[in-house]
Amino acid sequence: MAKTRGADLVARTLAQAGAKQIFSLSGNHIMPLYDAALDAELAITHVRHENAAVHMADAWGRLTEAPGIVWLTGGPGHANGIGALYTALESESPLVLISGHAPLSELGRGSFQEMAQADMAAPVAKASWTAQKAESLGEDVARALRIAMSGRPGPVHLSLPFDLLEANVESHTVPADAFRPRPRALPETAADAVIELLERAQRPLVLAGAVMASTRSRELRKRLEDALGVPIVCMESPRGLNDPAQGALAEMVSRADAIVLLGKKPDFTVKFGKPPAISPMCRVAVIDPEQSVLERAKTILGAQRVMLAELADSVAAAEQLIGRAHPRNPLTWLREVGAALRVRPFDPAASASRSDSAVHPVDVGRAVQALIDASPEPLLVSDGGEFGQWAQACVSAPTRVINGQAGSIGSAIPFALAAKVARPSSTVIAMSGDGACGFHLLEMETAMRAGLAFVVVVGNDACWNAEHQIQLRAYGRERAHGCELQPTRYDQVVTALGGHGELVTRAADLPAALSRAVASGKPALVNVMIERLPAPTVPAKPS
Repeated sequence: MAKTRGADLVARTLAQAGAKQIFSLSGNHIMPLYDAALDAELAITHVRHENAAVHMADAWGRLTEAPGIVWLTGGPGHANGIGALYTALESESPLVLISGHAPLSELGRGSFQEMAQADMAAPVAKASWTAQKAESLGEDVARALRIAMSGRPGPVHLSLPFDLLEANVESHTVPADAFRPRPRALPETAADAVIELLERAQRPLVLAGAVMASTRSRELRKRLEDALGVPIVCMESPRGLNDPAQGALAEMVSRADAIVLLGKKPDFTVKFGKPPAISPMCRVAVIDPEQSVLERAKTILGAQRVMLAELADSVAAAEQLIGRAHPRNPLTWLREVGAALRVRPFDPAASASRSDSAVHPVDVGRAVQALIDASPEPLLVSDGGEFGQWAQACVSAPTRVINGQAGSIGSAIPFALAAKVARPSSTVIAMSGDGACGFHLLEMETAMRAGLAFVVVVGNDACWNAEHQIQLRAYGRERAHGCELQPTRYDQVVTALGGHGELVTRAADLPAALSRAVASGKPALVNVMIERLPAPTVPAKPS
């Protein structure tokens, strides 16, 4: 049988799985993979910081529903990428981080960049291990891809020692079924019990986890809602019931008399189910791919409230519920919940700006929404932080990628890069605060080099405003400190990198600036000086 390098076995296995796109930053330990990528016809988007590469793979996983692939070098390169795994884990996004590694033959002897890489990644990954044999590298890669897509999707880490990548092994093809996830279906009896619970309720809700926010699953949510006649709400924001993009969700959840948690953990985002967040009289069914979550739900919610706890994957369970649902007229409650989710504590059609030197965040959202409405294939990316919450509250799009339940910041520019790679014909608009955009601003050079044109709208209030608002609320204005930034000309930075930059200080100038940014055909950044305001909240109705 013909011989091949371990690196070629890895690259060919990825190509066999259909993973043609790699996000990476080069380094000594992965040079054999770069060489192997040529023959395997793998495209590499080469970035400026390892953390950005992982964020890009995260966005790729959410948009394509196939695992994003990252190649990082060993030691500090691997360490730089670890933090971004948590965002993917909490957003239930499938990706595989493949890191180079010190040679097995040198471990324990002080090898170059020797590090316990698998141990480092384990807390923020579904699985994490170091390959031990060159002959089984293909199987290692297939296993990583399968785990990333199985159950609750998420990140997987695999370290590849340099001597295994360089070793000559027998060439072979990994069996196709080695890649396939093994979905766990909802038993028919359990599906019928869930449907009966919902049919007996006057105000039923289905709260879905982040995996149901993907493009395909959005369509699935609509089919499920039509089949059950029950509101299906996907929760993917770190602000949970207080998500400004979901209006009066907290009030609707508190009034529900039956709730199905479909892959949604009963965690801080639902205030651990404690009254009044969820009524003590509300009956709950929990469907989840992890046994530990089912057990935790019984403990947190109380066994008397949990009517059913069943092990099943969210998508498979949704399909089973659709197939067994009984035709019924939609409840008035369904329309009521829909109206509540559209509530905003401001008028998005009315100008809110009060000066010619700073723009109200509502007016930024208003201008971006007009651009999205005029685009045939719009895609919205939103960072975290205070401006990110304004963005998510003010702007909607058929497809969006947000920072997710991890509550991280700094991912918007990498997300936008990956979105443009995944969907070249889309108009990609990323919204980020000035603090958050500083994390990966230099990835705009990556965008220039890769020919990826998108628009970043920066809300610039010269502040880490989320933390500043916490200080104001908790300690008072006189004790607010340490959160100031310069009113930096981020637009000029992007112009210097070869992109298109715009500075906006008046709301009236924003629509034209956005249009010029899109028309430039370059990576573009519109730097909007905004008023320093707390994120919007929907006030609770008086009881």
